[in-house]
Amino acid sequence: MTNTKVFRLGGDLEVRRIGYGAMRLANAPHERSGMTAPIWTAPTDRAESIALLRTAVDLGVNFFDTADAYALGANEELLAEALQPHRDDVVIATKVGVLRPSPAEWITHGHPAYLRQQAELSLRRLRADRLDLLYLHRIDPAYPLADQIGALGQLQEEGKVRHIGLSEVSVAEIEEAARIAPIASVQNVYNLAERGHDPVIDHTAERGIAFVPYFPVSGGDQAELSEVAAERGATPSQTALGWLLHRAPNVLPIPGTSSPVHLAENTGALELALTDDQFKRLAG
Repeated sequence: MTNTKVFRLGGDLEVRRIGYGAMRLANAPHERSGMTAPIWTAPTDRAESIALLRTAVDLGVNFFDTADAYALGANEELLAEALQPHRDDVVIATKVGVLRPSPAEWITHGHPAYLRQQAELSLRRLRADRLDLLYLHRIDPAYPLADQIGALGQLQEEGKVRHIGLSEVSVAEIEEAARIAPIASVQNVYNLAERGHDPVIDHTAERGIAFVPYFPVSGGDQAELSEVAAERGATPSQTALGWLLHRAPNVLPIPGTSSPVHLAENTGALELALTDDQFKRLAG
């Protein structure tokens, strides 16, 4: 019987289908919420953040997501320190291809040499010989996609990258990239309220590519969500995550939180099984 709680990322890395997005572990706790959070400096509550990441492992999480642009690399360093005791048992995904000249700026930059340089820095900060999963953070229209994916492919050929991923891409862009190098994962925004990437989920599911929705717990119809949650004896957030897990077997949500209570709630969603009727009601 297929284990619906795990997915073989890239065909060989078995990860549980609720991961952890570490982006928000930056700055002071009161600065982490909202779309305009700076994500600029290391967390002021470093000890608590390390403890939270280790608690995630204790709760069964083995798929963690970061990026070189999060706190100018401090987020990668935080994960490296926290997860070092468990390094052989977890998968860490990171991203390259975005410049951060100020707290408010996220600027796509896909020069191939820059991508390779940032991957080398990520290897150092993550204390790794090989990156488990390296995303192109955003496609840069200033450079041919073949050159950008080619840079990541070169790192893969050198043994410095195990699997390659894409972020915020269309089906056509996935197909174009896949002609250059194997694509193991796609990370796009997707949740009950934002379902513009349904074609991408279907495309990746057919090809065994992981689909990693970020901002996964944004709700849709709150009344319906609360009603289904009550029926399942779950919280609305768990139900929103359960809906994503039901959507397709390749979907790997990566909710992030600074709260141990919310962390346990999120990971508990893996035990939630919606009926087809409940899934359809939430989908509207």
